[in-house]
Amino acid sequence: MAKKVTRMLKIQLPAGKATPAPPVGTALGPTGINIGEFVNQFNTQTREMMGNIIPAVITIYEDRSFTFILKKPPASQLLLKAAGVEKGSGKVPTEKAGKITKAQLADIAKNKMEDLNANSQLAAERVIAGTARSMGIDVA
Repeated sequence: MAKKVTRMLKIQLPAGKATPAPPVGTALGPTGINIGEFVNQFNTQTREMMGNIIPAVITIYEDRSFTFILKKPPASQLLLKAAGVEKGSGKVPTEKAGKITKAQLADIAKNKMEDLNANSQLAAERVIAGTARSMGIDVA
């Protein structure tokens, strides 16, 4: 017999550095699950990904138990790392934040493929290129 799902949450946390303080505590507190246990499990599973923001989809069951699935880092963060810049451009059409190569774009698209709504590598590259364009990052 399967457990009844009461809630699903999406949360983005720094890999290996989650704490019970906000935003984790405020997001998970009302659900009644053991926040400390979630934080420990999340930090253990993401320790080797330090330096990235990791999205997690948390499924909370009726008996207050939980499971979670880790996703790949956001495309915007991967683009900023590849371009070697701190943040995207605030004035996108006129100011550029940085540049990445087509090879870097293909690598990011291949890495994010399972999380993207794309059927082919080319479609995934177009999605990532659109994100780069909106951030002021040129693809050369």
